[in-house]
Parts: sequence; C-alpha cells; structure tokens
Amino acid sequence: MRLSLHRLRCGNGSKKIKIVKNKNVRVSRILHAGYVFSAEQGYKNYDILFDPIFENPFSVNCYAYPHVSFDYAQIQKLTFSAIFISHYHDDHCSFESLKYIDRKTPIYIFCPFDDIVSLLNQLGFHEVYILKFDQHIQIGPFVITIHRALDQDVDCIFHLKAHDLNILNVVDSWVSDSALIQLQKIKWNLILWPFQNLREAEVISPQIAQATAPEYIGTICLEHIEQLKILNPQIIVPSSCQFIQESWSWYKKHFFSTSYAKFEKQIHEILPNTTVVKMNPSVSIQLSDDSYNPSTALPWVCPVGDQNVDYGYDPTYPITKTSQIAKKFPQLNIQETENVFHFCQFELLQIYNQLSPSDENYFDDKKNWKLSVFDHLGKKTCFYYLIQNQQITNLLSGSIPAQKPEWTTEIPIFKLHSAIYNGESLSSLYLRINDSMTGDQLKTSIKNIEITEDPLLRTLYYGQFASYQKAQLKKILS
Repeated sequence: MRLSLHRLRCGNGSKKIKIVKNKNVRVSRILHAGYVFSAEQGYKNYDILFDPIFENPFSVNCYAYPHVSFDYAQIQKLTFSAIFISHYHDDHCSFESLKYIDRKTPIYIFCPFDDIVSLLNQLGFHEVYILKFDQHIQIGPFVITIHRALDQDVDCIFHLKAHDLNILNVVDSWVSDSALIQLQKIKWNLILWPFQNLREAEVISPQIAQATAPEYIGTICLEHIEQLKILNPQIIVPSSCQFIQESWSWYKKHFFSTSYAKFEKQIHEILPNTTVVKMNPSVSIQLSDDSYNPSTALPWVCPVGDQNVDYGYDPTYPITKTSQIAKKFPQLNIQETENVFHFCQFELLQIYNQLSPSDENYFDDKKNWKLSVFDHLGKKTCFYYLIQNQQITNLLSGSIPAQKPEWTTEIPIFKLHSAIYNGESLSSLYLRINDSMTGDQLKTSIKNIEITEDPLLRTLYYGQFASYQKAQLKKILS
C-alpha cells in the first residue's frame, strides 16, 4: 500500500494535508534464504534485499522446491535500498544472481575475509561494507542489528526493526547462546527459522550415520525447541532449505529429515499461540502489530507447476553406489582427465603437505588412504597414499597394497574436476567417505572422526576462500 494523501477541511475553510502512514512491513520470499523486506517512511518506500538467489538450480544441484523460474528483465529494472548477505557460502552469496542487480546498490555482507570486498568490486559493486557483530545499520524506517549465529566464525543473524515491528531472520545457522540472551528480551512479531536439520555428513558417510542416527531425526532437536520457547514469536516461517536435489538422486529421501507438516505440528505443540506461515517463492505477507495478511506476490518470481509440495524422509530408500552416480555426469575430455589424474598423483600431495596440522590426531599414526575416482562409465581408478604425522606420500597407483586401507574416499571424476577448477562446493560433489569400510573397521574410532578431516576435503577446501565465486566472476567477466 502506497502513502495516501487526504485533504481535510478545517473549520475556517482552509485546506491542510495529512499524511496517513503505512505502519506495516511487507515480507516477500524469493527462494531459499532470500527475502525482500519493504516499508515506508514519509513519501518513500524502502526495499531491502537479503541473501538473494535468482537461480534454479543454484549451488549446482539445488533445484527450487517448489519449482520456480525468474523474470530477469524485470529484476534488472528493480531498485533496492540495500542488500544484506549473511555469509559468503554460494547459496547465499552468488555472483550469478548478484549480476542482475543495479551496481549502485550498497551491499552489507558478513564475512571474516576482507577479500570479498575486492571480488564484489570486480563484479561492479563499489559500495561494499563488512558487517560486524552488534552493529546497527539504519536504512529508512529499518534498523538492522547484526547478531552472532551458532556458527559465528562463518555467518550471522539479523534483527530487523521497523515501525515497532521486530523480525528475526535466523538464516540457516540458528542462534548462539550470547545472542539468545540479548534476543529473549524482545517481542518478536515474526521469526524466519531454519526448520531443517540437514543430514550433510550422513549422506557423505551413510554406513557410519546409520549406526549413530540421532534421536531427533524428523523433529526439531531439543536445543532448538528451547530457543524457540524463549523467543516465543507471534508468527514463525519455516525458512531456508527451499530446494531438492536431482530427480535421480537418493539425497532427496535422505538429506532432509523433516517436513513442513511435521514442523508445523511440533510448533503447535510447543508454542500453541504461535502461527506457522509457509511462504513459497514469490509469496508476500503484510505484517502488522497484531496480525498478518496476504499481499501481492513478487511478479518477477514465477511459480511453475504444483506449489503444494513437502519433503519426505525415508531412511530405507536405496543408497546409490558411487559407480552408478558417476554415470549421471558428462564425460571429461582427454586433457581434463589428465589434469585430474595429475592432481591426484602430484598436486594433492604438495597441497596437503603444506597444510596446517589438523586438530584431530587420527592421521598422526601411520594410515593407508585409498582414493577411488569414477569415470562416466562407472569405471574406477584408485590412488593409494600413506599418511603419517600429517604428511602424505604416494603409494603404488593402480595396484592394491597388501594392507587394507584405513580411510577411503570415493568421488566421480567429473565432480572432482569441478571442485578443483570451478570451486564447486562439497554439498554437490557426491563424495563418499569410509563407505566401503566393513565389519570391525566400522566399530573402531573411525566413526568418531570428523569427516572434514578427509584428506581430499582438506586438500580441496582447507584455507580456500570463495573459490566458487571466483569461478563465477571469471565466467561473468569473460
């Protein structure tokens, strides 16, 4: 609703103009953790963009769920007062999406690496600011306060206040204990809450995960229940995680542990006075002090097909072997294949041996590691390594050492190439760790070792920053 002007006649016949202000805040869902918050001040409307994603799929294999498309011609004509980005992960900070936005728009981003400013400058944004915890930024009627997320080394959460309405955008890392102490004092009109407990580690190492499945699968975990009870919002939107993997992927049944329906049911049990509002892409609501109403949908986010969809967790759904998954991806050319094999034989060793020591001590003792790389026909090439005291050496390639491997990694060659040269992130690599272990090996201390200690993962990602965005930038500028 725009500002309306009313001419009121006074008793003496003179005319005065009274401004009737719209004290509502319009909240519009784009996709995943992307939102537009709109409010008026004086004669001006302010639209603030958060974690914008205008791609389907995004992050390589995250397909919008429900399905949507985007009208890029309309997006390029839009004017936003500011952009806020909670962290630099590619499903929140994507240059392929940001490239459609007016470069005069100021960007506020939480990022522990100042290099992100230079990258955004190269994309054409010259008004870029690094956010700090407890910082307050005022834009028109909005005051945005930056708070610590649970993973405060990576991302943040946002408190938006406008017209005495309080909105908490938790994004996808939940709330730190220190932030909760500050936030519990506030009356929350709306909370955007990450409702899924993603089983990211479990799909990478499914055998070990099945043996140690947490009790809260399919429900809100106890820690998050306590946080929600303390925050006690009027309205809660199940937020983030608005995607699903490829049609052939077994991840679709194993990755998401709960559903919108289960989330709403449990919220009603623990917070009977809280209203749960599911917001699909393009959906908008008008938030007022004591209620909300549907509002005009975003015209540049275009729903496609059935929008009434939900997730279905099924731990009995068959887990596809890496050899079969590899057949789903294109064939590399001869040079690309040679580059990957050269990386496995030489570059991997050079990079790994220069890494800082790990916090884990599993690889302090002598360990044999087997890396299996699968081509588009499902044929595997194996590389064998010896790791001791965080140093790695190459064993015989193509033949099997006498001693069984004590750590195993499997990956399609197409995905390994994409990770090396395009910065593709872990969630779409279909990498499998220690999944060929059997019997007594599964009962050893290996199940207690973080999968992020995997030698290939450490080589690809440890100390690396914004590889995905750098690859995007190179493509956009070329």
